[in-house]
Amino acid sequence: MVERKTADRIAAAALDILVGEGPEAVSMRRVAEAVGVTPMAIYRHYPNREVLLRAVAADSLQELGAQWAARQDPDPVTRIYGLLTDFLDFALGRPNLHLFLMAERRERAPHFPEDLHSGETLACGVVVTAVEQGMHEGTLKPDDPLEVALALTAPAQGLVQLYLGGRIAMPESEFRALCRRTTERILHGITA
Repeated sequence: MVERKTADRIAAAALDILVGEGPEAVSMRRVAEAVGVTPMAIYRHYPNREVLLRAVAADSLQELGAQWAARQDPDPVTRIYGLLTDFLDFALGRPNLHLFLMAERRERAPHFPEDLHSGETLACGVVVTAVEQGMHEGTLKPDDPLEVALALTAPAQGLVQLYLGGRIAMPESEFRALCRRTTERILHGITA
């Protein structure tokens, strides 16, 4: 078995800490302890905490995008519901990572719309692709695919923020059903 590169091990340790305790718990010293190197060794790979967290965010978004892009439901509406399930699995299963990626201000975080057009945010790109397919096939009304994707995803993200913040008090299964009904209502309005 080939040992992972030190930079990869550092990023993986930072991700583990972030997922378990949140971004504020990620320090160079803490990551060094987890990897078994000196704090100074980390600086050879990442010049500061911000760069390390930026790398963790970029890797996480790419991984999510690749997972979600693997969903190959032939019907675009079915794919959208599947992507909602994938999103909820991620957001509720790894809330600290979700909040870090989607809600915290971060230097060089992707921005709407320019980074979505550039393909930098692969995770959102899979929703745009499903919407484009639905419009091309006539399942969805013609419109701006990027803005329709935003209209589809923003309510689920907002509901997740409220749920994780304790503002929606219901069991997870009921919360997931609420998210699905919300998406159904939006799709009802944009279905051809």
